Amino acid sequence: MNDHEALARCAVALNEGGVVAYPTEAVYGLGCDPRNRAAFEKLFALKQRPPTQGVLLIGADFDQVAPYIDLAATPRDALERARATWPGPHTWIFPRAADVPEWVAGGHAGIALRVTAHGPAAELCRAFGGALVSTSANRHGDPPARSAEEVRAAFGDALDAILNAPTGGLERPTPIRDAISGASLRN
Repeated sequence: MNDHEALARCAVALNEGGVVAYPTEAVYGLGCDPRNRAAFEKLFALKQRPPTQGVLLIGADFDQVAPYIDLAATPRDALERARATWPGPHTWIFPRAADVPEWVAGGHAGIALRVTAHGPAAELCRAFGGALVSTSANRHGDPPARSAEEVRAAFGDALDAILNAPTGGLERPTPIRDAISGASLRN
């Protein structure tokens, strides 16, 4: 299967409520449509992760993540600070838009967002047509997968598709900062 076919297969799976694995800047991620509760619950069941933990979303461009931000509650300088790092390996917590499903934020008031510069992840967001859930591809408490082979070893045939491509080469997951205060939440 060529890259285009693999990308199309993943996009179809996402649009049909599936869970896929794909490379990010540092590790493989599990993703689904953030507005599809059944897909989200499947993802959390696969990870064996408590639903009270939120997830971050990635997009290929700002327009894909903007609908998740409460722009009225976000000062202009906070938005500019985040946008100056995008696309890139920087995750920012923003005030969450009112229509963002509770299950995405896990009870948190904010929403973690990243506009990725990693080619395969950005291409997947474009093929899907929007932002995706991005949480590390591992069972809760296990180290994250760094290759498609490690994803298969962890999840077997439980995923709907895997985008086999290289990660972005970072050693650690992206830093997370609060967009309003600029405070670092994960280095």
